Amino acid sequence: MADKDKKSNNFNMPLLAVAPMMDWTDRHCRYFHRQLTHYTTLYTEMVTAPALVRGGALHLLEHQPDEHPVVLQLGGSDPAELAQATRIGWEAGYREINLNCGCPSDRVQSGCFGAVLMEEPARVAAICRAMIAASPAEITVKCRIGVDEQDPAQVLPRFLETLAGAGIGHVIIHARKAWLAGLSPKENREVPPLDHDLVLAMKRTFPELRITINGGITSLAQAHGFLAQGLDGVMIGRAAYQRPGDLLLRADAEIYGAEATQDRMDVLAAMRPYIARECAAGTRLAAITRHMLGLFAGEPGARTWRRVLSEQAHRPGAGLEVIDAALAAMQPAEDARAVS
Repeated sequence: MADKDKKSNNFNMPLLAVAPMMDWTDRHCRYFHRQLTHYTTLYTEMVTAPALVRGGALHLLEHQPDEHPVVLQLGGSDPAELAQATRIGWEAGYREINLNCGCPSDRVQSGCFGAVLMEEPARVAAICRAMIAASPAEITVKCRIGVDEQDPAQVLPRFLETLAGAGIGHVIIHARKAWLAGLSPKENREVPPLDHDLVLAMKRTFPELRITINGGITSLAQAHGFLAQGLDGVMIGRAAYQRPGDLLLRADAEIYGAEATQDRMDVLAAMRPYIARECAAGTRLAAITRHMLGLFAGEPGARTWRRVLSEQAHRPGAGLEVIDAALAAMQPAEDARAVS
């Protein structure tokens, strides 16, 4: 594992991040992703401030020290409550905490947070000030370029100016509008057109802000392109989850210039003690392996790997023998490639 101080404290490194994704980037997913890349920043799923402050759901903050650099993403709309949640997150070991101003789901809107907050920049500023005052953690914001009928070219600069005035130094911008009525969360990730150029323009307008771009990025080549144009970071979502062996395993070498020292089999070897430990503690194997289905995407035997894990990991008492069975079943495809 790379040097922890270098990983967690050097915020000036070119930044690649895996987006926070509900039901996907849980602690098992993050531990797996960390075996693929030492340097890429990971994010939790969004955790609501009410769940922590009123519900006492501290289990949502569970993570392994080896996951760092990992960012806690919070959702909420009450400055005092978010300040308290920030303190809880800091005490749980998170050194960077992100405010969600981008999620378009109905459930999030009903709580007056997520993307709907872009309609209330003054409230967002008050939230950010309260979060910054609550702990030494770096506070960041993830937002859209606008919502509903807003004109992003007018709204986004004012929103960023408000954030900067509140003390925010790093903003992650999903380069799509969010339509709060008429589109599902899934459609909000795909239907509104991307406007990467607007995000690039925001970096030129606000050179003092660290700006990370998100939305529609599916390759490290694209990430390189955005970094070369002056952006401070690139966040990749579904592509990193669905093709982790293709993107994350190459990220340290191709984005950070580190020596490439491991392959997919090394990742599996690193996962074995974790899987054994978690299964012994009562975790179902499928809760871990569901995040590993894409490890061999694009490689011979990938379909067999997915099939064996999907069919066998749900069985009561399933453990490492399922990993072994999936690897053994893949061997004919690998042998066929060697012969050809």
